[in-house]
Amino acid sequence: MASGIPLDAGALMSTVLEGILYGLSILLFIGTIWSLTYKRHKQDINLPILIVAVLLLILSTAHMVVNIVRVEDGLVTNRYEYPDGPSEYFADVSQKTYVIKHLFYVMQTLLADGVVIYRCYVVWQSVWIVVLPIILWCSVAVTGLIAIYSVSQASTGDGIFVKALAQWVTAFFASTIATNLLSSGLLAYRIWIIQRGVSGVHNTSRNTVMPIVRVLVDAAILYSAALLTALILFVSGNNGQDAVVDMAMPIMSIAFYMVLIRIALNKKQHSYVSTQTSISIPRRPERAQQQYAMRPLQVHVSKFTHQERPSSSKDSMKGTSPPYDV
Repeated sequence: MASGIPLDAGALMSTVLEGILYGLSILLFIGTIWSLTYKRHKQDINLPILIVAVLLLILSTAHMVVNIVRVEDGLVTNRYEYPDGPSEYFADVSQKTYVIKHLFYVMQTLLADGVVIYRCYVVWQSVWIVVLPIILWCSVAVTGLIAIYSVSQASTGDGIFVKALAQWVTAFFASTIATNLLSSGLLAYRIWIIQRGVSGVHNTSRNTVMPIVRVLVDAAILYSAALLTALILFVSGNNGQDAVVDMAMPIMSIAFYMVLIRIALNKKQHSYVSTQTSISIPRRPERAQQQYAMRPLQVHVSKFTHQERPSSSKDSMKGTSPPYDV
């Protein structure tokens, strides 16, 4: 038996909360595009990451639009079509808008988890490291698609908590949580290990690498917390899981964008530090060389004016030796 807030109130609340987070994701998307393209040539732009960023925006926008249409249909258009009013409409999982919006959710989950696994592979440069995350990703795909198909074939009176649907939804949430935590953990651990190896050589490595590790951990915690909350609410039969699932769409985009922006800022900071170091290092020897180069000249003049002219060639050679005295 479902519990928690009424479905009509929950649908309205989830749409409002999703809209707020969606607006934040739009701002971060603009920042991401700027960080990927600003003052860069076309060949220097990371095209795959740019495509993923745009796809995340498209999917989250489509989900937001479908959610708005669903709320309008339930609260306005079909308000009197069901005996129990809007609550009965939102309880009907066979509605096309319900199926479509959850299809977008599964697609975005697969895309976001796939990007984390790809990052893990790039950092480790080993296929064996990502074997388990790939298996979990396949589990996410299978359970998600089966859940969507089961929802599309459900009867009008069936709810999301029907056992035939609930088992696949639970498996989907568990798989994506495991995929995200494992991949993000391996990624952060590898970067931390690399930082430890480099910190003994470059003192600035800790300042440039650790912010990336922190933002990776923050993004993983943010996304996993939303998924874990949705799983707990779903297992307990609480209607609030709909609101959390809707909020998870922009949260996925936010987690992805914040990592990209942090990496871009870190690259610019590292480039600035490297440039300053490379410019300042040659100047010090030049100054020192100029200062010490003048001293032998002064000493040479002093010896020449206050001492008698040496008669031997050996002594005369001593008079020309000061350039080697520092």
